[in-house]
Amino acid sequence: MTAQPETETGPRSSVPAFRRVLLKLSGEALMGEREYGIDPGVTRALAREVAGIRGEGVDIGVVVGGGNFYRGLAAAAESGMDRATADYAGMLATLLNALALQDALEREGADTRVLSALEVSEVAEPYIRRRAIRHLEKGRVVIFAAGTGNPFFTTDTAAALRALEMGADAILMAKHGVKGVYDGDPRRVSDAEFLPRITHLEAIERGLKVMDTTALSLCMDNRLTIHVFELAEGNVARVVNGEEVGTIIATAGSADGEPADARPEDRGAGSADGEAAGARPEDRAFGGAGPEREG
Repeated sequence: MTAQPETETGPRSSVPAFRRVLLKLSGEALMGEREYGIDPGVTRALAREVAGIRGEGVDIGVVVGGGNFYRGLAAAAESGMDRATADYAGMLATLLNALALQDALEREGADTRVLSALEVSEVAEPYIRRRAIRHLEKGRVVIFAAGTGNPFFTTDTAAALRALEMGADAILMAKHGVKGVYDGDPRRVSDAEFLPRITHLEAIERGLKVMDTTALSLCMDNRLTIHVFELAEGNVARVVNGEEVGTIIATAGSADGEPADARPEDRGAGSADGEAAGARPEDRAFGGAGPEREG
């Protein structure tokens, strides 16, 4: 995690802007400057910040990718492995990251539970929606591992689904090395324009794909705001406290990061269609694009 200049953010609020959020992390974000695996310094800094947010009374769930260990779509393309099999392997990679993050959070004093969409009872609880909500109500950080347990879907889709199921007010997408959404790849297009605010439909129609289309459509249909920002020191807390950091993706009824009108319980969200922890929407995206890859 790198330092973020104060000038890139708006005024800080003393009261959290959200009561419950879903933090989406790519596996690569945990690598730091390494070529693969987990950087302990990055996980410690992230855990310290998440624990601080939980200490302010904000419920927080986390969906983490696994691209720092394994990527199903890439493995299927490179080796000819069956796509579904490769995706299941990618889901197991997300579990490795979830356990590492759980350990770091507990070292910071945050009660944490890992809930897995694949059954691995020795190391994680099975994902049950009501159990997850109960953990959040008890003040625990909940890490959702293995996506939704099904191939051919990304961890972005898993994040959108879990956020809706948990009744989250917003999705916080922390990106590696990119401060938000651009109209082109800022690593390749020198005059790529930063987009501070767009709608879900604009992101889909313009092919920005900061999240995959399935996830964006799910958020748009349920008016769930997405905050896209760089995974830099203090940024998660700044967004939670109401600062405008990075890009806000919102549709009428959920603009500016305000909680949407309807609760997921009322909207009937919760079709547990799944995730291929191996897919890599970020390689098709701008503003989260380029080197950062989803797990």
